[in-house]
Amino acid sequence: MSTLTHHHEPAAIEQLELDPKVQRTFMAIIGAGVLVLIIGIIAALMHWGEHHEAGEAASHLGATAVHDADAHEGHSVLVRRIIVSLWHSNVFFIGVSVVGTVFMAIQYVAYAGWSVIVKRINEALSAWLIPGGVLLVVLFLIGRHDIFHWTHEGIMTKGSATYDKIVAGKSGFLTLGFYLIRMISYLTIWAVFSWRLRQLSIQEDLNGGTSYFHTSVKTAALFLVLFAVTSSMSAWDWVMSVDVHWFSTMFGWYVFASWWVSGIAATTLIAIFLKQAGYLRFMNSNHFHDLGKLMFGFSIFWTYVWFSQFMLIWYANLPEEAVYFNQRLGGFEGRYTWMFYFNLVINFAFPFLALMTRDAKRQMIIMKIVCIAILIGHWSDFYLMIMPGTLKGDNGFLIEIGIAMIFLGAFLILVTRRLVSASLIPVNHPFVEESVHHTT
Repeated sequence: MSTLTHHHEPAAIEQLELDPKVQRTFMAIIGAGVLVLIIGIIAALMHWGEHHEAGEAASHLGATAVHDADAHEGHSVLVRRIIVSLWHSNVFFIGVSVVGTVFMAIQYVAYAGWSVIVKRINEALSAWLIPGGVLLVVLFLIGRHDIFHWTHEGIMTKGSATYDKIVAGKSGFLTLGFYLIRMISYLTIWAVFSWRLRQLSIQEDLNGGTSYFHTSVKTAALFLVLFAVTSSMSAWDWVMSVDVHWFSTMFGWYVFASWWVSGIAATTLIAIFLKQAGYLRFMNSNHFHDLGKLMFGFSIFWTYVWFSQFMLIWYANLPEEAVYFNQRLGGFEGRYTWMFYFNLVINFAFPFLALMTRDAKRQMIIMKIVCIAILIGHWSDFYLMIMPGTLKGDNGFLIEIGIAMIFLGAFLILVTRRLVSASLIPVNHPFVEESVHHTT
C-alpha cells in the first residue's frame, strides 16, 4: 500500500472486481442457512410431536384467551415461527440498509469530508431496501395474525368474544388499510431518496462539477427530516405493535439506536474486508479510528436509551408497562432471561471495553471482531423485542439462525453487486482529497 501524503492529483478510479470465490461464499452462506433451517424444522416437528398431548392438556386446563385466539386465527406453531423469524430478520436488515443512506445524508448536510472514502459502501447498503420492502408487505398480508394480535377478528368490536378494550382504544391507528399505507410510505420514501442520492453520486462521477454535490445536500436534508418521523413510526408499527398493550415513548429512539450502530458496524466491516482484499487503498487507520469512535459512542447511546426506558418503567412499576420486562426477565419459564443479560454484555460491555483505547480503534482485527459482535448483538436485540410478544414460550434458535443466514447471503450478494457497478472512490466528489489525506 503506497502512502499518498503529498499527493495532489484527483483520486484514481478504483473498480471492484468480484472474485467468483466471493460469490460462492455468499451462496454457501445461503446454503448453510437452508440446511440449518431444515434441521430446525425437523427438530421443531420432533419436539412438537413429543409435547403435543401435554400441550393439549395444558390448553384445556387454562391457556389464556389470547393464546387461544392466536392458535385459532393464526397458523401452526411451526409456520408461525417461520413467519415471525422472516419478519424479525427482514426488519433488522431493512434497518441496516436504510442506515447506509442516513449515514451518507448526515455527512452531506454536515459538509463532512473524512467519510467520502466509505460513501460507496453506504450507497451499496441500501440495495436491500426494495426487495426487503416487498417481502415485508407480503409477510404482513399473509402472516399478520401470527405477528400482530391486534389484527384478529372481533378484537376491536364491542360485544365480540375476543373484544379487547385497550386494543379497541388504538383502533384509529391500528387499522389494516392505514397500516399498509404507512408501511408502503416509509419504504417508498427510504427507497426513493436512496436511489436519488445514488444517481446524483454516479452522475457526479461521470460529469464532475459541484452542482451534483449541492443538489445532494438539499436532497439529504429533506430525507433526514422525513426519516426522523418515519423511523420512529416504523418502529411503532413493525416492532412495538407486536406487544399491542404495551407502549414506550422512547421506543422509536431505541430501535433507531439499534439500527444505527448496526449500520455503522456493517459499513466498517465491509470496509475492512475490501481493505484486506487490496481495495480502498486510500483508507487509513484514521478513517477506522473515526468509525470506531462512532461505534463506541453509539453503543453507549443505545445503552443510555435502554437504561432510561428500563429504569423508568421499573421505578414506576405500572402493570401495563412492567409486563414487557417481566416477560423477558422471568416470564415463559425464563426462556428469555439469559438473552436479556447477554444483550447488555454484547451490545454495551464488549464494545465499550474493546474500543476504549485509541489503538484498538486503529487495529483492523479488533474492529472486525467488534463489528461482528455488534451485528450479532443487535440482531439478538430485535429477537428479544419481537419473539416474546409473538411466539410466547414457543421460541427457538435453529430456524431463526437459518433464516438470518439466508438473509445475510442474499444481502451480501445485492450489496456487492452495487459495489461492483461504480468506482469504490467517488472520484469527483468535492471533498475526496480531504478524505484521502484525513488525519485524526
